[in-house]
Amino acid sequence: MDAALQTELSEYLSGFISERRKQRFHDVLAQRMGHLRIVLENMYQAHNASAVVRSCDCFGIQHVHFIENRNHLRLSDDVAMGSSNWLSIHRHKENENNTLEAIRLLKAQGYRIVATTPHTNDVNVQDLKVDKKLALVFGTEIEGISKEVMAEADEFVKIPMFGFTESFNVSVSAALCMYELSTRIRATVPDYRLSEDEKREVYFNWMKTSVDHSEGLIRDYLAKKQA
Repeated sequence: MDAALQTELSEYLSGFISERRKQRFHDVLAQRMGHLRIVLENMYQAHNASAVVRSCDCFGIQHVHFIENRNHLRLSDDVAMGSSNWLSIHRHKENENNTLEAIRLLKAQGYRIVATTPHTNDVNVQDLKVDKKLALVFGTEIEGISKEVMAEADEFVKIPMFGFTESFNVSVSAALCMYELSTRIRATVPDYRLSEDEKREVYFNWMKTSVDHSEGLIRDYLAKKQA
C-alpha cells in the first residue's frame, strides 16, 4: 500500500475513535524508539517472551524480532497485557537458518548486533556505547544464544551481579538492559525516534487494531472510492 493511501485510510479510521484516544496515539508515537531493537532467539517460554514484549512497549521500543528455528513463540495474554498490539513484531521462521537471516537483515539496516552473554570481550551494559543503532539479542533461559549469534555479534554485553546466583531470569535481564540503554539513548541520541515512514505504518496499524471491524470498513471505503 502506498504512503498516500495509507495516510488517507488512517485519517478515515480516526473518525471512529475519540479525540482523547487519537491524542494518546500521537503522544506515544512521538516517543517510540527505532534506535534500539530487541531480538529473541528460539525462546519457547511464553511467560518470558510475553514479559519481554510488555517491557518493550513500556520502554517505547517499537521493533521486536522473534527468531523461530526450533520453537514457535507464543505469547501469554495475561502476561503481555495486550502490549503486542502496539509493537511491530517480526517473525523469522521461513528459512533453514533463521538466525543468520535475521542478523544479516538487521546488519543491512545499520544495526550493531549485541549479544547478551558473558564473554571474553564483553562490557557491562552501562558501558555499552549507544551512539549507533543496536539490536540486542537474548537466547533461551537454559542454553542462551546460539553459536551463530556468537559468531556474528559485533559486541557482547553483560549485567554486573554481586550475589551467588549466576544469572537473572531472561525477562528481567531484558528489562534491565532496556531501561539502561533506552534512558541513555533518549538523553544522548538526537535521532533515536522512528522514521516518518515507520510512524505512518505504525499509526495505521494502531488504527486498525483500535477500530472494530476495521478491515471491513477499509474494504467498504475502497469500494466506494473506486465506484
